[in-house]
Amino acid sequence: MIEKSFSILFYLKGSKNKKRKEKHVYVRITVDYKRVELSTKVTCEPWEWNSAAGRVKGKSEKARLLNGLLDSYQMKIYQARKQLMDLDKDVTAERIKNMLIGKAEDRRLILEIFESHNQDMEALVGNEFAPGTMERYRTSLEHTRSFIRWKYGKDDMELKYLDYEFISQYSFWLKSVRGCAHNTTVKYLANFKKIVLNCVKNGWLQRDPFMGFKMVKKEVRRETLSKEELKNISEKDFTIERLDQVRDIFVFSCYTGLAYIDVKNLKRTQIIIGIDGEKWIETKRQKTEAPIRIPILPVALRIIEKYNDHPKCIHEDALLPVPSNQKMNAYLKEIADLCGVRKELTFHIARHTFATTITLSNGVPIETVSKLLGHRSLKQTQHYAKILDGKISEDMLALKSKLDK
Repeated sequence: MIEKSFSILFYLKGSKNKKRKEKHVYVRITVDYKRVELSTKVTCEPWEWNSAAGRVKGKSEKARLLNGLLDSYQMKIYQARKQLMDLDKDVTAERIKNMLIGKAEDRRLILEIFESHNQDMEALVGNEFAPGTMERYRTSLEHTRSFIRWKYGKDDMELKYLDYEFISQYSFWLKSVRGCAHNTTVKYLANFKKIVLNCVKNGWLQRDPFMGFKMVKKEVRRETLSKEELKNISEKDFTIERLDQVRDIFVFSCYTGLAYIDVKNLKRTQIIIGIDGEKWIETKRQKTEAPIRIPILPVALRIIEKYNDHPKCIHEDALLPVPSNQKMNAYLKEIADLCGVRKELTFHIARHTFATTITLSNGVPIETVSKLLGHRSLKQTQHYAKILDGKISEDMLALKSKLDK
């Protein structure tokens, strides 16, 4: 709100020390008939002062110096007034005074704001946010807290001190002290950036401290299984039930492209009859909430039928008896050893294998693969095509070698 009246008056005020001849120059700021007074720290002899002009008389070097200081002080008042207007705050004499003396009207703290964001986010878990996303923001908050203690020796910091150096040093700390890889560091900084941009939008920060700071992820080659490796795992005869079960669930993901949590959440009721009269899976990705419909390939259908009468599936209406992610990945390492697969086998490799070995390698268009994976944009799927190019290159080199012989 713009004020109705605004005025600035410089005047002399006597010192408490009666013997002292010099007087202090004060400024009176009046906004909507309410006023405040501040000392400018400038002193002047009474006979040197021009009350009408609110300045020191004459053109001497001393007069020019003192008047220059008063001009500068007046400019700060106007700047404080403009800043309040830019922030869409009511312009009051008290607020201008507080800005001039450095008294924060709202002492906002970085970690307090972050904690408030996370509390709001917690209330929306299961609706707008996945539990995994919430956990990442909790971890990001704790990293930010640890960094502030490490760098500044404080339990929290005022938001106004957040600048480019803070971001740069935070990035350094994540990589050096926490030992985070580059892409992991970028993820944590991206979480923190969301909090910072909210502060900018609310007018608590004048500028984005991330401006000019590069947050580009390095391209990572995603591990996939070749046809031979997938065949070895699929056809291996396991005498241990837990390994047999984990292998089946892993292979199911290789032929559906579903992530671990999406397989775990699958219910029998999510098997529908598709447009072609065949069985499809209808679900949505927990990570992005993107809806997906997947035609069930014969290998995946056989695995579903194998566990139709499994007690866990019957009791929980689950499509498959999926153990914890930790157990899955631990058992997959055993399976890799038993099947002669030298890659570090994790459940997520199944999703990558579906994208490359099962679909793209067999001529499925990238647009279709993107839809099956539940990607929001084609760009997310394109890195799988790059992996495929690498495989083609390997195959062609092998062919060249044979032809040379």
